[in-house]
Amino acid sequence: MKRLMNLRPSKQSLFFLGLLPFVLIVLLYLGASEVRLAENPNDKLLPSMSSFAEAIDRMAFEPSKRTGEYLFVEDTVASLERLGLGVLISAVLALLMGIPLGFIPFVRAGLSPFVAAFSMVPPMAILPILFIIFGMGELAKVALIVIGVTPLIVRDLQQRVMEIPAEQLIKAQTLGGSSWTIVLRVVLPQIFPRLLDAVRLTMGTAWIFLISAEAISATEGLGYRIFLVRRYLSMDVILPYVAWITFLAFLFDYLLKRFTYKVFPWYDAGKEQS
Repeated sequence: MKRLMNLRPSKQSLFFLGLLPFVLIVLLYLGASEVRLAENPNDKLLPSMSSFAEAIDRMAFEPSKRTGEYLFVEDTVASLERLGLGVLISAVLALLMGIPLGFIPFVRAGLSPFVAAFSMVPPMAILPILFIIFGMGELAKVALIVIGVTPLIVRDLQQRVMEIPAEQLIKAQTLGGSSWTIVLRVVLPQIFPRLLDAVRLTMGTAWIFLISAEAISATEGLGYRIFLVRRYLSMDVILPYVAWITFLAFLFDYLLKRFTYKVFPWYDAGKEQS
């Protein structure tokens, strides 16, 4: 008797099973929206698909009467610039801190407790401090992403470095490798794909910090727009923006995963594709 845990879906089944939850959610929304609109045609909580189309056309393809800009494009560009800069700085800092923490015992003894304690600080609680120090401009928003994401990646990289088999490090030392050479030739090649994996896993957290910062202080951005129109109960704008943010997050995750497995094919070995 073949056990359920040993059954593997075909490619067609993978596509169908992956698509099924999205279809069910859309059908559930359409049914609920139809019921509410039948009772009240002016209901704003669950707009019809035609309302979504009109809102997207107004935000994405018609220039703003006040600024002449395409708001959807401007919001997307502003948010992606903040997110990209914050995640890039976090990845570089994590690489510079994670490898010494995992590789050099004296550095680990001195800084590991501090990094562990700092990672427990709720970033949203220090957002007012960031606004006081850096002002209400872009720097505070990027700093929030960096402070919120960097400790998570650092701790993950530290753990990955410590998991490198001791036999590899001993063999490199017997071949005459210095600490610096071992970091460059043994540690870094193995850690870099894991850094990309850690960035992938923290992208969702980075989006949360970005939207939160934009909601408090911004003049453009996806989070700013959502919180601006909520006072008018404009669900026909809010829901497409949320769907767009979700799509961007999913797209970045997919592209980063494909890039990692393309550049480091050995890292894919033994992993189940999904």
